[in-house]
Amino acid sequence: MTDGSGNDYSIVFSAAGAYARAFDHESPMTPWRSDPLETWPGIFDTVPEAFRPFVEEPAFCEADGTPRATACFWRRASDAAWSTGNVTIPFEDMEDADGAGWLFDLLVAGTAEAYQKFAEEYYEVTPDLTAIQHVYDLKPLTPEIVSALNPQVELKDLTEDIDQIGYPAQNGEAVAEG
Repeated sequence: MTDGSGNDYSIVFSAAGAYARAFDHESPMTPWRSDPLETWPGIFDTVPEAFRPFVEEPAFCEADGTPRATACFWRRASDAAWSTGNVTIPFEDMEDADGAGWLFDLLVAGTAEAYQKFAEEYYEVTPDLTAIQHVYDLKPLTPEIVSALNPQVELKDLTEDIDQIGYPAQNGEAVAEG
């Protein structure tokens, strides 16, 4: 997920479990607080070996190889709970200093209504709730659903995005073809 304003997060699901990292560009924990860049102490210190490759995954790093993160958490398939590194959060009175709370709040809510509210606040539009639910249900996209979400975009314009994220295809064919 990227919000277009310099903030992003990634979640990797594997046989080992799930690994997530987030980057809030305004966080006091940003690697950009120092020169040279440096991740906040403790964020990655206790990441299990099974997830270590994701810490240095180029897609999750700055151009110089510094991990792009202000938060990191994971859960091995055998774990009963999520884990984080031993991190001292700066400014203890600062709510959500690492950005994880606000970056993941929409994902945690997990409802079409929550996304509609987000779109109203962030994009200043009110997308059709039925169309949002259609996407949440992972139903194949149609020109009508795409238009209900954004009248300026056609289904064919989304072919690359649909392929990249692995959105479900209709009848085994690429959803955006035709």
